[in-house]
Amino acid sequence: MNIQRRRHLALSLGLLAIAPLGPLGLGGCSSRETAPNVSYTLLDGRASTLKAQQGKVMLVNFWATSCTTCVHEMPQIVATHEKFKARGFDTLAVAMSYDPPAYVASFSETRKLPFGVAIDNTGAVAKAFGDVRLTPTTFLIDKRGGIVKKYVGEPDFAALHGLIEDLLKEA
Repeated sequence: MNIQRRRHLALSLGLLAIAPLGPLGLGGCSSRETAPNVSYTLLDGRASTLKAQQGKVMLVNFWATSCTTCVHEMPQIVATHEKFKARGFDTLAVAMSYDPPAYVASFSETRKLPFGVAIDNTGAVAKAFGDVRLTPTTFLIDKRGGIVKKYVGEPDFAALHGLIEDLLKEA
């Protein structure tokens, strides 16, 4: 099996993170793709936009209660959020449109998720991020709203923490 075929297979199975973007010296682009300015409503009823989060390093995680990898990685996403939240880091968990709102609310409540949880009932948020269909899919966004890295599948959390550290140091 050639390298392109193996990479495609790994991506479709959610086993490979997408290469980083941007000027951290980790990718080939000279500038980062800008995250879409999506609007969303959190489970607690508060409405917001991604642009309102500019100035923070953001982790945007697309997930579903029916996704075993999503459920497995959620404690590590919580730990990541807790580790960095005091330093200008935030997390947004976006439940997929097919996920029953009652399941999402119950999951969020029983696990005491300490960050914003939005239900993408129309699929507009997933579509704006490049038509996300596989879960989990996670985006790391810098303080200026640039997408630094996209993960399909569970991230390597040690490497993710190092990248977050670097981004938090940026002006």
